[in-house]
Amino acid sequence: MAKTGDRARATSGSALDALHFALDRTSPVPLYYQLAQQLEAAIEHGALAPGNLLGNEIDLSTRLGLSRPTVRQAIQSLVDKGLLVRRRGVGTQVVHSQVKRPLELSSLYDDLEAAGQGPTTHVVRHERVPAGGDVAAALGIAEGAEVTLLERLRSTHGQPVAFLCNYLPPALLDVDTAQLEETGLYRLLRAAGITLHSARQTIGARSATRQEAALLTEKEGAALLTMQRTAYDDTGRPVEYGTHIYRASRYAFDFQLLVRP
Repeated sequence: MAKTGDRARATSGSALDALHFALDRTSPVPLYYQLAQQLEAAIEHGALAPGNLLGNEIDLSTRLGLSRPTVRQAIQSLVDKGLLVRRRGVGTQVVHSQVKRPLELSSLYDDLEAAGQGPTTHVVRHERVPAGGDVAAALGIAEGAEVTLLERLRSTHGQPVAFLCNYLPPALLDVDTAQLEETGLYRLLRAAGITLHSARQTIGARSATRQEAALLTEKEGAALLTMQRTAYDDTGRPVEYGTHIYRASRYAFDFQLLVRP
């Protein structure tokens, strides 16, 4: 299976049945890396779905015309990324794809839905609370003033991806928990006639606390991506302040850098 006509197709009994791989054996790029990249792309685009079996290394090496160490190295690289798992007596199985989110003013729900990730939401808290100092400064209100607090757990394919904590001015949006679990916050804001225009955002990273690890099905101390965002409408009014955490094993920010003229 190379560009020179050395191609292979998986045999029956595997999720690889419908997939074709093109490996260039004349390329300086290692074969294991080429295979890993094509498997990762298949997972990311949904051609290989969570729960799909790839078969064992011997079967794969035979199907793909590669040595067993090459196949093992490709699989291990995806196991290390959390995309595959080896199960004794079962073989290699797809766990999930990593969410790659563009760095722009968009809703996580909309991004996941557009990527075919099938997002679901569980509302943990939906109540009025007094604004702390950070929240008050972000929303331009007095400390202690009442705000609406939303805490939601966002999942894809039944696996948690992010824990979202958002604060809104109390009179901004009138929604119930059922609505929040059916769609994304930004979609609800747009439906209420609020035009989002810009945002200030900070991205960071830290280790998961015990409580966060339990929420996100991670180990305590696992890597988390963090984001703080204040969003503004087209009049310049702050309409939302969010502090979010994401599983680094399942989530990444994706953005393009340009050279300044």
